[in-house]
Amino acid sequence: MDDTAVSAGLLLIRLALGLMLIAHGTNKIFGAGGISGTARWFEALGLRPGIVHAWAAAMTEIGAGVLMCVGLLLPATCAGFVGLMTVAGLTDHRGKGFFVFKGGWEYVGLTGVIAGALAFVGPGQWSIDHLIRLRLSGLNWGLAAVLVGLIAGVGMVLTFHRPTEQTA
Repeated sequence: MDDTAVSAGLLLIRLALGLMLIAHGTNKIFGAGGISGTARWFEALGLRPGIVHAWAAAMTEIGAGVLMCVGLLLPATCAGFVGLMTVAGLTDHRGKGFFVFKGGWEYVGLTGVIAGALAFVGPGQWSIDHLIRLRLSGLNWGLAAVLVGLIAGVGMVLTFHRPTEQTA
């Protein structure tokens, strides 16, 4: 397979992930209920203070989504995706099984794994990383991105997740 085909495939994956996460982030701010509704939802999930987590999640989703689309600083971007999906999996989707239509972790698991895998293979030639000659992919970069994302996500939950008896 030639480099052009690989780069086209990687761009397609990056755009699908990035645009999806941008949509999630902007929905947290501008969707029904706005950022205050998102904050109430986060409070109900046990993420306190809800307003801080609502803004942090929205900005991380938008920022990581944009960086993913353009292929910039891919390992850090992938770590952001993995961290976000880890938090979502441990809070909103935990204990609900596999299938997303039942509230399960299918979506967050697949999104996190695909983002993590991209850190191993890199963004492809059609990326800012390639344009500015950043060579931030391979086994070590991939492992670092996945581990940093997992540690950040788990650390955030351990530090800030304070569920009530109803959300526990």
